[in-house]
Amino acid sequence: MAHPKSRISKQRKRKRRTHYKIEAPHVVSCRNCGNPVQRHRICDACGNYRGRTIINKVEQVEEDFDTIDDVQVEE
Repeated sequence: MAHPKSRISKQRKRKRRTHYKIEAPHVVSCRNCGNPVQRHRICDACGNYRGRTIINKVEQVEEDFDTIDDVQVEE
């Protein structure tokens, strides 16, 4: 069975692991509305990606209002 010839100290181990870091996400501004968006993602605010409308946010808002009207409120 394989085993190390000598113990690796905490300092030596930690020096080796200094390069394992979390990178900050790449954030750019949306071409349409200017909100910050991660690269290669659809904008949450306006629903556009690379100048094209992928998700029409206006239609979604109208659909949400239609479903709210169907719910009966108890008084």
